[in-house]
Amino acid sequence: MHHASIRTSNIHQAIAFYEQLGFQVCERFTAGITLACWMEGLGGRIELLQVPQPRPAADAFGDEHYTGYYHLSFDLTDVTTDLPEWLTHLKAKFQSAQSDQLIPLQVLLEPTQQMIGDRIYEVAFIADADGLPLEFLRMMNRLEDY
Repeated sequence: MHHASIRTSNIHQAIAFYEQLGFQVCERFTAGITLACWMEGLGGRIELLQVPQPRPAADAFGDEHYTGYYHLSFDLTDVTTDLPEWLTHLKAKFQSAQSDQLIPLQVLLEPTQQMIGDRIYEVAFIADADGLPLEFLRMMNRLEDY
């Protein structure tokens, strides 16, 4: 995959948010009349597009009948050995970096364990600058390891 594209109501707030997650702007450009950029981090690339006259995003996380884009997922298995600890550090990082451009961190789901196939993961969700859900997961074990 080359990138995932995210429409945002305020590109400066979105950049500030994703920078806290470890993303860095690698290219700035315009798409028609709107500001845009590519950011790289956590093993991938996202494209942010500022939407003129934005409407609020649908509640993809809270509305169980919503269809369409649900979330981006970031695998932190090689980044951390403890997802709750990683999230605690992220909360502190957001709190200490408060500015006009950075919104407070919104946790949608605190870290929890989930079995997917033959693997056990730690899974957490946060909302980005426009309220879109982002998933962070870490593989803990395979069932055969028990």
